[in-house]
Amino acid sequence: MFFRSLPIQNLKNMERETRVSVFESENPTEIQLIKSKIESQNITTFLNDKYMSFTTTPTASTIKLMVNLQDEQKAFKIIDAYMKESELNFNTQKM
Repeated sequence: MFFRSLPIQNLKNMERETRVSVFESENPTEIQLIKSKIESQNITTFLNDKYMSFTTTPTASTIKLMVNLQDEQKAFKIIDAYMKESELNFNTQKM
């Protein structure tokens, strides 16, 4: 048998990115809004939509917004800022 070793640089390119969920919602509009805010900061996003567990209605599904592990903290900061802004807007509308 003959084995050819790959240069380390090629091995790095072959590694799979680890993706983590940073936001979940059943509302596609909310997911799209947060997705666009994250992508505007040059972070690649991925969507994973699965049917929810048997305890919910069969038509209900949750959508997960995912990013690469190295972008997780940046994505959470963007989401936190959005949530604070949304809460502030909601509270001022109630007054």
